[in-house]
Amino acid sequence: MNLKEKIRTVPHWPIEGVMFRDITSLLQDPDAFRAACDALYNRYMGTKIDKIVGIDARGFFFASVLGYKLGIGIVPVRKKGKLPPETIQQEYTLEYGKNVVEMRDDAIKKGEKVLIVDDLIATGGTVAAATKLVEKLGGEVVECAFIIELPDLKGRELIKNYKIFTLIEFEGE
Repeated sequence: MNLKEKIRTVPHWPIEGVMFRDITSLLQDPDAFRAACDALYNRYMGTKIDKIVGIDARGFFFASVLGYKLGIGIVPVRKKGKLPPETIQQEYTLEYGKNVVEMRDDAIKKGEKVLIVDDLIATGGTVAAATKLVEKLGGEVVECAFIIELPDLKGRELIKNYKIFTLIEFEGE
């Protein structure tokens, strides 16, 4: 199945000039959603992973299914103020400002192997912040996995010290 065909592009959203890659069309297609989840599962079955970090909010869909299928706990990384105390925080830069993400301070134990999952990597700020949160708690990032990569935005450069897996690329489109 060509998953790229299942991603809807919304021109000039949320701001002028942005070509938003909308995964809700993939999520609404049960065959496409299953294919994306199966591709992740096939990649990680048999891999030593203790926790899966899902990034707010669309990363939760894929992290949850993968955690269920692999029998591994899920750790949400959320925008500031969305998790109950006690949390650790990490600031990061967006294309048009700064933001903060949080993780529970007891979510990862020292030495745990962690897979980070999100729907898309663009500039890499959010996933870079998630890697820092995992490492602050003593976890080891095994890999960062995405459904979509926008290579022109060079997000890989921020997480170049980690293994990266993506299912779909939208280059210069």
